[in-house]
Amino acid sequence: MGVSGIRPNGYTLTIIINCYCHLNQMGFGLSVLGKFFKLGFEPDVRTLNTVIDGFLLEDREADAVGILNKMMEHGNWTPTVVTFGILVKGLCMKGNNIGAIQLLNKMEEGGCKPDVVIYNTIIDSLCKDTLIADALNLFSEMTSKGIAPDVITYNCLIHGVCKLGEWKESIRLLNEMVSKGIFPNVRTFNVLIDTVCKEGMIQKARSMVEMMIQRDIEPDTVTYRTLMDGYCLLGEMGQAKKVFELMLSKGSMIDVRSYNILINGYCKHKMIDDAQMLFLEMSRRGVVPNTITYNTLMDGFCKMGRTQDAETLFSQMQACGQLPNVRTYNILLDGLFENQQFPKALQLLSEMEGKKLNFDIITYGILIEGLCKDGKVEYAWEVFRSLSSKGFQHNARTYTIMIRGFCNAGLTSEAENLLREMKEKGCSPNGCMYNTVIRGFIKNSETSRAMRLIKEMVERGFSADAWTTKLIVETDPVLLALIERAV
Repeated sequence: MGVSGIRPNGYTLTIIINCYCHLNQMGFGLSVLGKFFKLGFEPDVRTLNTVIDGFLLEDREADAVGILNKMMEHGNWTPTVVTFGILVKGLCMKGNNIGAIQLLNKMEEGGCKPDVVIYNTIIDSLCKDTLIADALNLFSEMTSKGIAPDVITYNCLIHGVCKLGEWKESIRLLNEMVSKGIFPNVRTFNVLIDTVCKEGMIQKARSMVEMMIQRDIEPDTVTYRTLMDGYCLLGEMGQAKKVFELMLSKGSMIDVRSYNILINGYCKHKMIDDAQMLFLEMSRRGVVPNTITYNTLMDGFCKMGRTQDAETLFSQMQACGQLPNVRTYNILLDGLFENQQFPKALQLLSEMEGKKLNFDIITYGILIEGLCKDGKVEYAWEVFRSLSSKGFQHNARTYTIMIRGFCNAGLTSEAENLLREMKEKGCSPNGCMYNTVIRGFIKNSETSRAMRLIKEMVERGFSADAWTTKLIVETDPVLLALIERAV
C-alpha cells in the first residue's frame, strides 16, 4: 500500500527507477524493478528503456545490450525506435561506433526501421572521430533506404570534413543540401565561418556573415566570437575590437568567453595595456573573469617581463575567490624563471607543494629549465631522472630542455648520451634537438663530433637551422661545406 492508501502503479515505479538511474544509484533502480513483479505489475517497454538508459549512465554497456536481447526474445516487449535510439546514443558517447552500427543492423533484422535521428547520431560520432569516409558511406546507405537527411545530418558531415581541412568538400555538401531544399541554419554557418577563419580567410568569413543576414539567419554569439577570433589570429586587433563592440551593442551577446578571446588576442600581439583595460572593463559590465581570463593576462604580463603585475593579478585572483589551477602556477613559475626571479620561483614551487597541488609534466619541464638557467644543472638532472619514479614519461620537450641545459653548461657528452637514450626509449629526436647538440659541440671546438652528428641529422631528413648555420659560418667553414654537400 502506498502513502495515504494510494497504491503505486507501473508508471509511478518507472518514474522512481528513472530518478535512481540519474542519481547513479542503479542498484536501487533494479530493486524497484523487482517490486514490479512483487506487486503483480508487468514492466512495459518504457520501463525497460529507462533501465537501459540507467545501465549506460553507469558505463554498463553489456548489461544494457543484455536487456535489449531479452526484450527481443520476449514477445510482449518489442523494442521501439526509442529503445534503439537510447542504446545507439549511449554507445556513440563512449566512442563505440562499431557497436552502434551493429545495433543499426540489428534494428532492421528485428523489423524496426531506423529513423534519421539514429543515423544522425552515428554519423555525428563517426565525424567527431574523423572517420569521414565511414560517415559518408553511412549517409549514402541512409539515403538509398529512403530516409531523408535533414539539416542536422549535413551539419555533422560539414563539421567533419571541415575538421580535416577539406574546405571544397564542405562547400559541395552545402550546395547539395540547398539543392535538396534543406536550408542551412546558424550552426551550419558557424562551422564554415570557424573553418575559414582558421585558414586565415577572414574576408570569406565576413561574406558568410553577410550571407546569413541576407537569408534572415541571425548571427549568434558563437558567430561573432568566431569572427573576432579570426581577426585576432591575423593580428587585426582593430577589426576584432569592432566585432566586440558590435556584440556589446546587441546587449546580451557579450560573455566571459568573448572577453577572453579579445584579451588573448591583445596578449599574443604584445598589446598588454589594452588587455588590462579590457580586463578592468569586465567588472564594470558585471562579467566575472574566470580562471582562463586570469591565466591569459598573467601569461601576457610574464611574456612582457612584467612579473610583478602577474604576481599582483595572481593575488587578486585568489582574493576574488577564483582558485588557481596547475596551469596558473605553471604560467607564473615559468615567468619568474624566465625573468631570473629564481628565489621567488622556488618559493612559488614550495607553495605548490604545500597546497599538495599535483604537478604535471609541464611543471617539471619548467623547473628543469629554470634550474639549468640558474646554473644548477646537476639539480636539474636529478629532477629529470626522478620523473619516471613519479609516474611521468619523458616527452620531446623534457628531453630538449635537459639536452639544452647540458649543452649550455658545456656537458656535450652528457647531451649526446641523452640524445641516444631518447632513440632507445622510442622518442625520436627532432631537428631542434640535433641543432642544439651540434651547436654545443661547435662552441666547445669538438669539430669531429659535430661532423658526425650533422651527417646523422641530414640522414634523418633534418637540416641546420639559421642559428646553427650562422655559428658554423663564424667558426668552421669546413662544417658548412659538409652541410652544403649533404643537402
